[in-house]
Amino acid sequence: MTPVEEERPRALLAGASRRWVRLLPWAVAFVLCVALLPTTLVVLTADYGLNGGAAAALAVAQAAPLLLAVVRPLHAWYVVLVADVAGALVLLTVDFPERLLWPFPPMEIVGYVGLCLALGLRERRRTLLLVWLATAVANVALGFAPPHGFGARGLLFTILGGVALLLGGALRERSEVQRRLVEQETISEAERGRRTLLEERARIARELHDVVAHHMSVITVQAGTAEYRLDSLPPDVREEFTSIAATARESLGEMRRLLGVLRNEEAHGELVPQPGLAQIGQLVEATARTGGPVEFAPCAADADDDVPEAVGLSAYRIVQEALANVVRHAPGARTRVSLSVTGPDQEHGARLTVLVVNGPPPEPPAAPLETSGTGHGLVGMRERVRIIGGTLDTGPLPDGGFRVAARLPLTERDLT
Repeated sequence: MTPVEEERPRALLAGASRRWVRLLPWAVAFVLCVALLPTTLVVLTADYGLNGGAAAALAVAQAAPLLLAVVRPLHAWYVVLVADVAGALVLLTVDFPERLLWPFPPMEIVGYVGLCLALGLRERRRTLLLVWLATAVANVALGFAPPHGFGARGLLFTILGGVALLLGGALRERSEVQRRLVEQETISEAERGRRTLLEERARIARELHDVVAHHMSVITVQAGTAEYRLDSLPPDVREEFTSIAATARESLGEMRRLLGVLRNEEAHGELVPQPGLAQIGQLVEATARTGGPVEFAPCAADADDDVPEAVGLSAYRIVQEALANVVRHAPGARTRVSLSVTGPDQEHGARLTVLVVNGPPPEPPAAPLETSGTGHGLVGMRERVRIIGGTLDTGPLPDGGFRVAARLPLTERDLT
């Protein structure tokens, strides 16, 4: 954005979301200008007896700046106040009936009130106070030379202008507070999503640690006992096994120290062995007993052996979160959980497909069954799938149900 664009003034209510609200100031200013200009000309000439040329000049000076007030209300106020004061002084040169208002006729008061409302919507409190004081000073100063005596009616200009300034300022400050609240809610929502993502990543890291630590422990044991299990190992081979066991123990220690950073005081329950494909059936049975009918189609028995532990853990967590969402948002809905291993093919290696599909609930719940959730359950699913290089497809179904489909790679080529 160039400096010229930054200094370019914006119209009143230009930031409103609705188009008719953005156009409202222009419409009001146009109506006031079109209505007040001829009215001022007629009243000043017919009622006050002012010369036609002077009346036309005053009418233009007092009404036309109202269009400028939409963009630069303070500049328009300078012009209108000078024109109103000049009009009051000019009226002293003619003889008009005592019943008519002076120093400011009614049409000038109407235009000035609209101008003050525009000022209140744009300027700060200090500026509004100075504007009102200038208005009061001008009104009182003119009252020292009244043609027919200074009455209470002459104060309408100051009183109504102050009310308009106060109303416009209150509306502007209320809009500003609402805008800041929306911005703060947006920032809070973004921070909440980011925190949820980081927490989920830490949880995934803790779970993957248990999987990797198991393999590292096996490597350590096998390398450390090789010289006792295998006869007549050459010295260099025995030394190599000893080095592998030492490196594995060192790596395992580093992982445990890292886990100490990731774990918190509430993570003691995660020390149990991590679940996998074999436990999904138990999860489905538990959900069916409490949450509604659930069908389960496991993959072939011999396919379980081809699924890495990290992939099996991710599949379990995805099914767990999907079923939890069914219980929360569609209690009693018929649900189907299926696991299948496909491939390999020319484009991809072997993949595990996890599919959870639920129909609409039998009847809408009177109230949510759970109100303390973060609403970011899908974040954890996506993060797990992303880490192992898979894909996740989620979305509502035409009948009111929901579908979760995850495709997780099983081969080393896809995992890397």
